Amino acid sequence: MGLVKAAVIVLDCSEPEKLSEFYKELLDGELRGETDAHRIEVVGATGIHLAFRRDINATPPSWPRPDDSQQIHLDIIVAQEDMDEAERRIIGLGGRPLDTKDDTGPHEVRLYSDPAGHPFALRCSSGRGPKAH
Repeated sequence: MGLVKAAVIVLDCSEPEKLSEFYKELLDGELRGETDAHRIEVVGATGIHLAFRRDINATPPSWPRPDDSQQIHLDIIVAQEDMDEAERRIIGLGGRPLDTKDDTGPHEVRLYSDPAGHPFALRCSSGRGPKAH
């Protein structure tokens, strides 16, 4: 076994309880590890580890504005036939579609922000979709 046990993507937000619930439900996951008032970890059904750290001054990225980069985002992978159902689930949990001003071509990639404003992409598993960034 190597020295590193796991890697965890940590998103800063003002309400980690609310954001961890969004991703727990979206990823069919569960809360894991030591959770406290400042950091909550979720492990998705496929094994992805995400954590949400309280930052009362957190501001969401403004991407896709051309003068700002997204810096980091998640790709949520689903089967092509499940794209519409996954979109309904995302919206139902409080996610918002992002307008990227590029509505041409097939929609194997759809862009959203989570309730705290972090961008993420819903991609079909075929891998044939256009790049989201």
